[in-house]
Formats: sequence, structure tokens, C-alpha cells
Amino acid sequence: MGHTKTVDRRLGMQSGHGVRHQGHTLDSSRDVAIRDAALDLLSEIGYDRLTMDAIAARAHASKATIYRRWPGKASLVVDALNCSKGEPHSVDTGSLEGDLAAISEGACSKESRFDSNLMLGIITALAHDDELRQVFRERMINPRTAVMRAVFERAVSRGEVSPDRNLDLLVSLFPALMIQHVLVSGELPDADFTAQVVHDVILPLATAS
Repeated sequence: MGHTKTVDRRLGMQSGHGVRHQGHTLDSSRDVAIRDAALDLLSEIGYDRLTMDAIAARAHASKATIYRRWPGKASLVVDALNCSKGEPHSVDTGSLEGDLAAISEGACSKESRFDSNLMLGIITALAHDDELRQVFRERMINPRTAVMRAVFERAVSRGEVSPDRNLDLLVSLFPALMIQHVLVSGELPDADFTAQVVHDVILPLATAS
């Protein structure tokens, strides 16, 4: 299996899916098997060819079991990605450079890295699937954007970044360049690439006079 099964996925990450349904506690072990099946198939065949039937077969579960937990394919896939990557955590080292370095290191940690085929499978589908794009933005992008924005807002309050700087642009640079690297090279960004993005692109733009 190409992706990393983290402890967070085994614990279910309190994602809001697979916890209770109509007053009855659902079997969390089935959630893990279904999420694993979804990510395995996403890595193998991509999002567009992925079906709930295929996920059910791979997980040895019925479609009814899956639909009791998730309303559709987009919700299931994004929940599985979120549980695999782990929830975003606030970063506050006391400096902009330190915060960005911590985020950069976290993005390349074993626990947070996805298989490159899995990333390509989801990224290419985002361009044309409205439902997936909405769920992905709400569950994956927005929480991580909030963490990054807080980093720059603290930098502004410390005087490291001008209050006139376009924070929306700065916040978007890191994920945009990570995705661009995957699309162009077919490989995941490594620690050297993420450090270069921070030191050669984001910091100079953020702190320019």
C-alpha cells in the first residue's frame, strides 16, 4: 500500500464520521478499513475512476455501511486524507522564520506525507469536480490556511511584516508551490525544496521593505 497509515488514522481523528448514527455507536474499526481502502484505490486509479462499489469491495464492507458514515465519495476521500495527514496544529516559535521553518518541516514529516500517486489523483480531480473542490477546501485547505494566516498576523504584530503586505497572497504561496512541484515533477517536495521555498520566496516577499 502506497500511503502511510498513521496512528491518527487508526484512532479515527474524531473526524465527525463513523462515530454515531441514529443514536447507535458505529464500529470504528470499519471506518479505518474503509478509509484505507479509499486511499489505496485513490493512489492506484485516481479519483475519477474511484467508485463507492470499488471501495466497498476493497474494504469488505457493504455500500450501506459506507453511506451510514459518509454522504458520498468526496466526503469519504477528504475525510480519509484528513485522518491520514492529521489535524493542523498552531505554530508559534516567536519569529516568522521559525514558524515557517516548523511548518516546512512538518509538511515533509513521515506522518504528514502522502504517496505521490495519491496526491496526483486528488489534485487533478480538483480542477473539474465541484463537489470534491468544495469539501476539500472546507476540510483540508481552510483549517491549514487559518494556521498559516495566524503566523503572518503575529509577524505583522511583531513588526516583522508590514501591515500593508498582502497576507492572502503570502498564505497561498506555500501550498501553491507544493502542488505545482507535484504536478510538474510527479514527486513529493522534499525538505530541501520546502526550505528553499521558505527562505528564497516567502520570507523575502514577506519582509521586503
